[in-house]
Amino acid sequence: MERDFESHVGRKVMTFLIVPIGLYLLVGAIDRTNVSFAALQMMGDLNLTETEYGMGASILFFGYLLAKYPSVVLLEKIGLRFWLCLLCMVWGITATGMGFVQDKASFYMMRIFLGLAEAGLAAGLFLYLSNFASPRFMASVLSLPIAAIPMAQVIGSPLSGWLMDMTNPFDLAGWRWMFIIEGLPALFLGVFALFYFSNRPKTTWWLKPHEAEWLEQNAQGAHSEAAKTGKKLTALLNPITYLCAIIWLCLLAGNYGVMFWLPKVLDGFSDLTATQIGFINAMPWLGAVFGVIINAWHSDKTQERYFHIGIPCLIAAVSFVIAYFIGSGVVALIFMVVGGAFLGSTVAPFWAIPKKLLKPSELQIGVVGIHMAGGMAGLTIGGTIGWLLDTFNSFGPPIYFIAGTQILALVLCLAARALDKTHQAPGASIPAAS
Repeated sequence: MERDFESHVGRKVMTFLIVPIGLYLLVGAIDRTNVSFAALQMMGDLNLTETEYGMGASILFFGYLLAKYPSVVLLEKIGLRFWLCLLCMVWGITATGMGFVQDKASFYMMRIFLGLAEAGLAAGLFLYLSNFASPRFMASVLSLPIAAIPMAQVIGSPLSGWLMDMTNPFDLAGWRWMFIIEGLPALFLGVFALFYFSNRPKTTWWLKPHEAEWLEQNAQGAHSEAAKTGKKLTALLNPITYLCAIIWLCLLAGNYGVMFWLPKVLDGFSDLTATQIGFINAMPWLGAVFGVIINAWHSDKTQERYFHIGIPCLIAAVSFVIAYFIGSGVVALIFMVVGGAFLGSTVAPFWAIPKKLLKPSELQIGVVGIHMAGGMAGLTIGGTIGWLLDTFNSFGPPIYFIAGTQILALVLCLAARALDKTHQAPGASIPAAS
């Protein structure tokens, strides 16, 4: 009966909370990564080199690193509704403002402002979700909003290409029109947040009182546990926090590397239009959408986390290298789709690891620190790949670099597994961290 009740509550969480939160992450991901399509035209208009574009794409994460923790603290102070509304308004105005940049300096400045605006979005929403997710369904609860990130590429890639190719009513450059149109939805989401969300399970309109009470007792959300103990900063002394952070850095280095540079790779294959590149670019991420959901479901079913990250990392690394050696053509594209699917499938099982290994009192700061490591990956990967391209004039070194980050993630997952003293038999439930 307990398990049936947990499944019933979990279905309600999926319906009323996970899907709307996924929409916020989807729109945020589009506004972060549509610069990869703008680059097809913008680099010429602004006279940017590969390295300068890469730095501009990545410098968004400088704002991430500056504002990540203050944003989550603000979430605790004012609650999700007002916090999310404020974030959406600032990020929507900034994303739309990207359509008005005039040179390298203004391009860099607006990317930093966008990073400041979106800094706490993912960390804050995942911490909020921890108040609604029991340990047994942690990976599945997180898989759908995480799937919104590759889904942003599936939807955003063709949309961005089409907006850039269309004749717009103001006769703007295609990349400017694309930024303006894709920045507007965030403003509407800000208003929606005020009327839809609640700050805690017990004030949620779609939960019955006994369901909300069960979640308050069993979800073990990071906010309440951390507030009770007052020992948040102990996570900074725990080596497991840094191990998880480096794994996350490697995973996001691969994801952001592909997001920021795949359209440029495809553009070099032949004389494709932006719309055609958009549809082709969407294919690896379509595989990632299914990969993240299926991998999270199987990880929850077996209660195994580490191999559900490490094995996809290995397959992704091998697939990208094979695609590079094949070059252009259908077979190379198939390997890119396989690589993207497995690369994207790692992120949902990952978040069950810090939830399992860190103490409840350490989870809030631990999650923020892990997200900051992800921001560091985003900050460095674009410029690194741009420098490799300018230096070697080949996509070979960037591909090897991305593959190397995934192999390192595999090794570190095995190390984390060795440190985990609470291995369960398949099908057993995971106890709360003590």
